[in-house]
Amino acid sequence: MDNEESSPPPGPRRQRRLAAKYRRRRTFVAVAAVLIIGAPVTIAVAVHNLGANIASSPLRAHGGDVPEKLTDETNVLIIGSDTRDLESAKDASDDSGSDSEANSGAASAKGFGSAEGARSDAMILAHVAADGDRIDAVQIPRDTIMDIPACDDTGHGATEATHGMINSALNAGPACSVSAAEVLTGVRVDHFINVDFDGFSAIVDALDGITVDLDEPLTDPKANLDLPAGHQTIGGDDALALARTRHAVGDGSDISRMGNQQMVMEAIIDRAKSGQVLTRPDRLYGLLDAVTSPIADVLD
Repeated sequence: MDNEESSPPPGPRRQRRLAAKYRRRRTFVAVAAVLIIGAPVTIAVAVHNLGANIASSPLRAHGGDVPEKLTDETNVLIIGSDTRDLESAKDASDDSGSDSEANSGAASAKGFGSAEGARSDAMILAHVAADGDRIDAVQIPRDTIMDIPACDDTGHGATEATHGMINSALNAGPACSVSAAEVLTGVRVDHFINVDFDGFSAIVDALDGITVDLDEPLTDPKANLDLPAGHQTIGGDDALALARTRHAVGDGSDISRMGNQQMVMEAIIDRAKSGQVLTRPDRLYGLLDAVTSPIADVLD
């Protein structure tokens, strides 16, 4: 017979404390399990969604000579399209019909004006070092006159060789813009990014805006621009208006507005590199989603 006395059962108050302790422990284990299992699934879904943004597209549209690939470094042509065939315009014109005339009217109402086809409002040839530590870029003025090569049909119709402004090559699609840029510069292009008005605004909005410092107030009704002088944070629509305006700067030429475009691009890069984005998964994913949407996985 055991002579040791058994411990008395815990009282009601102690039982409640123990029960609460075990509930907290079970809750912690459950949350940890969800995080351990859910994190890889969430990452996998995010990667899949970002990958689905990238569409396959021909890289160039002419059958002539292609500049030789001399190094392992990468050349990317960034095209800012002025097309009025926008998703935002389609959404705005749903009540009026979905034809191109309704879309053009909706785009005009947003301050984009009305125009047929597409031209490149901006064209930047970026050179990325093999180790990714350096990016050099040169901006090609949209009014540059050149001999544009004949372009095959890559989904936008074929065009004959012509003498005109390089921005008109985009009427035959971004692959034709790549061909024109290669003919003009003699530099082989490895990838292109074609961004329309909606895509540009989405990138800036995904960053929660960019910071600019204007020497004077800028107003241009044709670009839907009205900004005061001084240091300020602006959203996607205002950043687009600032990059597009010609009538509010200099002599109203394309060369005059290139300074604003470069200022806006530098502000986007600075914001994207900041801790406010890199340490915020929600902002970082939003930025990657906006940036990958206009990227083409080129078919060379």
